[in-house]
This record gives sequence, C-alpha cells and structure tokens, in this order.
Amino acid sequence: MNRSRPIRIGIIADTSGLFDSTIVRHFQGVNHIVHAGDIGKRSVIEQLEAIAPVTAVSGNVDEYEESGFPREVIIQLNSVCIAIRHVIFEAGKLSKEGKAFLDRTRPDICVFGYTHQPQNEWLIDRLLFNPGSAGPRRFKLPRGLGLLVISEGKVRAYHATLADRAEKSHPLG
Repeated sequence: MNRSRPIRIGIIADTSGLFDSTIVRHFQGVNHIVHAGDIGKRSVIEQLEAIAPVTAVSGNVDEYEESGFPREVIIQLNSVCIAIRHVIFEAGKLSKEGKAFLDRTRPDICVFGYTHQPQNEWLIDRLLFNPGSAGPRRFKLPRGLGLLVISEGKVRAYHATLADRAEKSHPLG
C-alpha cells in the first residue's frame, strides 16, 4: 500500500447482530473496516462489506471459531501492523492473555472490543483502541464506533457516538 496516501479505517465491535444504518454515513469513504468481535449475525458483515473490505474476528457472543471467524488477526495497512482480538481487557485492566497477545504480536495498533467502553490509549509506543459497542445499548454506556487515519506512519484515532437507539437497518439486517 502507498505510504504517502492516508488510509481511513472504520472500527466497530460488539454489534451483537444489530446493524445501525448510521454506520453507513460514519464509514463513508473508509478504505477498510475492522470488526473486533461479537458480530452476532453474518448479515452485519455483509452490510459492512457493501461499504469497504472487512477484516473481522469472533467474540464470545459468536462462540469464537464456531462463527467461522478467527479469534485473532494481524493485518498490515500503510506499513502499520494492526492486531485485532475481541478480549484484551477484563475487569478494567489488561488481562494476562491480552498482555501475552500484545507481547507475541508486537503490533503498532491493537483493536479490541468486549468491554463496550470506548478506549484510545497509548501503551508505550502501541495504540490500544476500543471503538465501544455499536450494538444494542448495555450497561448505561454510550453506543459508538471509531475511525483510524494512518498517514505517513502516523496514526490518529477518533470515536463517534451513536444514538441510544439504532436507526432502522437495511433489508439484510
């Protein structure tokens, strides 16, 4: 991929089978989409694929590998290594498995879900990014998604809040 052209990556997690039609607007113009698990229904991925190429991992709602999606994936976009795994944090802290995953994969960016809490934090030289949950609202947490922009080897990360209730989905949903 050409390092000089910025790449925009839509980041989503914890949809639990819900496809909010506002996702289309938020992800307009993205080059790639990452789904960090708890997909819920294959139709969510199909609708995301209508926007841009998708890389997805399974989560606990998906019964992990039984979903047909891997538990973790490593991708390279614009010379940046992105590791994707549903569970990295548990009980508010980096889990033992999460730390082992980061140590083993050594990514520039780690995208994850599970907690339903938006997170945009640098751990030394590694970005840990959770877009929050784009599925049904739970735990009184806001619904949301994220966007990463990679340009000239630099990463900018953003969160977008979704309405408490999803807009009607397309017919596939």
